[in-house]
Amino acid sequence: MRLLQITASKVWRGHEQKIIYLYEAFKEYGYVEDQWIICPKNSEVYEVATQKNMQVIGLDIDSEYDFKFAKQLKKIAKDKNADVIFIHNSKSHTLAVLSSFFFGLKVPLVLCRTLIKRVDTNFFRKWKYNYKAIKKIICVSYPVVNVLKHAVKDHKKLTVVGSVTDVNKFKKQQPTGKLHEELNIPKDYQLIGNIAEFTGFKDHRTWVNTVEILVKEHQLKAKFILVGKGKLEEEIKTMVAEKGLENDIYFLGFRRDVPEILPEFNLFLFTSNNEPTGGVLLESYACKVPIVAANAGGIPEVIVNNETGLLAEVGNPKDFADKVIQLLNDKPLQEKFKEKGYEYLVNNFTKEVISKKMYEELKEVAEKYNR
Repeated sequence: MRLLQITASKVWRGHEQKIIYLYEAFKEYGYVEDQWIICPKNSEVYEVATQKNMQVIGLDIDSEYDFKFAKQLKKIAKDKNADVIFIHNSKSHTLAVLSSFFFGLKVPLVLCRTLIKRVDTNFFRKWKYNYKAIKKIICVSYPVVNVLKHAVKDHKKLTVVGSVTDVNKFKKQQPTGKLHEELNIPKDYQLIGNIAEFTGFKDHRTWVNTVEILVKEHQLKAKFILVGKGKLEEEIKTMVAEKGLENDIYFLGFRRDVPEILPEFNLFLFTSNNEPTGGVLLESYACKVPIVAANAGGIPEVIVNNETGLLAEVGNPKDFADKVIQLLNDKPLQEKFKEKGYEYLVNNFTKEVISKKMYEELKEVAEKYNR
């Protein structure tokens, strides 16, 4: 199989990391004859793929309706003799459909969908999801499938392949005191952290309200770490200041050393209220950090309650705080979650497991619609 992966995204989040993971795995396990990544020249994906000596084609993408790019895509697919085009975000979805509709792109299209968000809000969105060249839509969890059913007429197109992480990237499983030293935090303080973009569905407001209860009511001897950036960051910082928690919550911004700092957490606190799966939860499993997470979206497909972590009621800071205290006070439960979580990760969400499932889905399309 000759594969093109395409994204118009310029940022770096879990889905962009997934593109890199899949490229690496498809190559390592010999699943593809050849492959390329098509992305904007000024994107994080282009930078990472170039650093890793991957076959990457960087192009200028002016907008979601860039007909010049749509025409280029048809030419690239023909030149590379591609069997499948694997689409990774909404903008590239539109561009691939335009390439097919206006310029005669004949390669079958497979869409990877990771958001729990209605797409039947206007005629064009529904049309592009039902466009004849879209042969399959691979969703990251069943809640993603369920929300797409409102728009996609042929439900047989919808399938689920879970999230992925690289256990070899997250080999560190014991704290070294790195964050205590960097932030000048006394060694007898526990660290409770979260790694997430500052956007609405990550629900940092519930996270901060949970911290307030832990600090003011439980007087927990801990410091709280937020890693990430995003449009709501200043709003959350203001909220922290208004609650007088500036000395308790640390904002670390975007970090490239997540495999080094994640194992420093004594507990991972994840309050996202509409999460497709939560790749960072898999990374926490890899680093053997116990988890308290929201019972929302696709998270219950990643966290088995009372077996690999604890699930708390969405948007309920008291329930989150109670679960945090329960887990911190129960060392055997922590150890159980560490071991069971790692085992669950290895059996279900590694590059080896997910890339094989993804390859089978792509292969089915390539063989069925062989040109």
